Amino acid sequence: MDRTYTHIAFLVVPNATLLDITGPYEAFSLAAQCLQSHTGKPNTTYVLHTLSIDKNRIVRTSSGLCLQCESSIKSLDYQIDTLFIPGIPENLEDMVSPKILSWIKQQAVKVRRICSICTGAFILAEASILNNRRVATHWKLCDKLAKDYPSLDVDRESIFVKDGHVYTSAGVSSGIDLALALIEEDYGRTLALEVARELVVYLKRPGNQAQFSVTLKHQDSDYKPIQDIKDWLPEHLKERITVEQLAEQALMSPRNFARVFAKETGITPAKYIEKLRLETACRFLTETQLTLETIADECGLITINNMRRLFLKYLKITPSDYRKCFRAQI
Repeated sequence: MDRTYTHIAFLVVPNATLLDITGPYEAFSLAAQCLQSHTGKPNTTYVLHTLSIDKNRIVRTSSGLCLQCESSIKSLDYQIDTLFIPGIPENLEDMVSPKILSWIKQQAVKVRRICSICTGAFILAEASILNNRRVATHWKLCDKLAKDYPSLDVDRESIFVKDGHVYTSAGVSSGIDLALALIEEDYGRTLALEVARELVVYLKRPGNQAQFSVTLKHQDSDYKPIQDIKDWLPEHLKERITVEQLAEQALMSPRNFARVFAKETGITPAKYIEKLRLETACRFLTETQLTLETIADECGLITINNMRRLFLKYLKITPSDYRKCFRAQI
């Protein structure tokens, strides 16, 4: 029986972030191994390739570890199905040469999927592949990406984003999330789950899950009254919380409290509490056996319908589906 090969290629640029390459590479490698044991799909598999940008196939990554690539972009003898572009941690203005950008642009119209990890989005943007698309990158560089490439719709929250055949992802570990999502696209949930088990990770974090928690995003305030309120909130989410109540605790007027809180955290008190309740509900859904009714009550959302609306607003997924996704864990 003829075997069908799906060629997954990783462009290894000098100073690339190592995990941008090895994370998704390992996921696809395990998928190829798992496919060998799936009697229903004995004639199809992934084949992985690492490509250097010139004939020197040994490439130094940002961590100092060198990778020996299989070949260079000048010696391709197969059709790339999925092309991965890793990020580099520094010197974004001096990313890759115009010739390499031209090669990437040529490949973008040939491949079935083209993907970037972390700051690899800047390389795709420079190659004009992301024009007028919704994209993701590392949270620290979202503003820079949006400023440098105004035609892009930069999603500052998502772990990864699919826009047509172009996939962009956030920080380095999100490359594994993206790879698992692509494996699921190709072969279904069963294989993706098997790979996740081997990697000892969640089956998938939805692409639109926030890159990091609300407490990390809205960092600790140096102003003690506000920090005290932030420390108090997680233990009292079940209660009815008002700005007036918080202002009284902080010994401020409601108007002044709201102004100071927004200045210190970058978010209004109401929005902060809303996101904190959402984050807490996510944790209950994945770490406990509590019913949806109980979780809604414990988080101060009162009803399942309120919780459902909150999940759809921020995560574009229902609480039940979120629980199903995240319970596929080891």
